[in-house]
Amino acid sequence: MTSDLGFTCSCRGAHQSGLPMNYSAEAPAVWDPAFADADDCLLSSDQCVVHAQHYFVKRVIEIPIIGSDEVFPGVSGSHSAARTSPVSAELWDTFGREAEKPHFGWLTTDLPVYSPTTLNLKAHVHTRTVGERPYVEPEPTDHPLAVEQRAGITQDRVREIAEAVLHSGSSEEQ
Repeated sequence: MTSDLGFTCSCRGAHQSGLPMNYSAEAPAVWDPAFADADDCLLSSDQCVVHAQHYFVKRVIEIPIIGSDEVFPGVSGSHSAARTSPVSAELWDTFGREAEKPHFGWLTTDLPVYSPTTLNLKAHVHTRTVGERPYVEPEPTDHPLAVEQRAGITQDRVREIAEAVLHSGSSEEQ
């Protein structure tokens, strides 16, 4: 017997089959569409460079789901600042990069399902093997995102996030 992990939308009353588990911000908050034609700017699905001075790499934020072996990467596809130099870009295709020690970064995306804002939340960035996005560990504070990452979230919270993101129009399912 399979279970339907979908949910009934409280806004529209429609049943959503399945439960989206992965969301992504298109760009860090500092990105301006006017940068797209600049030679010193880049926005790809994994990296962002602003005026060859500010470097960003797409990261994931994994949150354990209580009562499950799964993690919710859904709030995840946010961007966070890479180190102040393009070191993350230099290591992008380097095998063994997962041996790098975690480094400091800032969350540069406002995740609309959290208040106060997640913009400029301090974090530790953990590099993974080539082909996997690094993951973000918010500093252990009382910010709701940091608390949820430490304590986990329920399936009801996953549905709440899915509903909020699907109706916000500001994030894309990844």
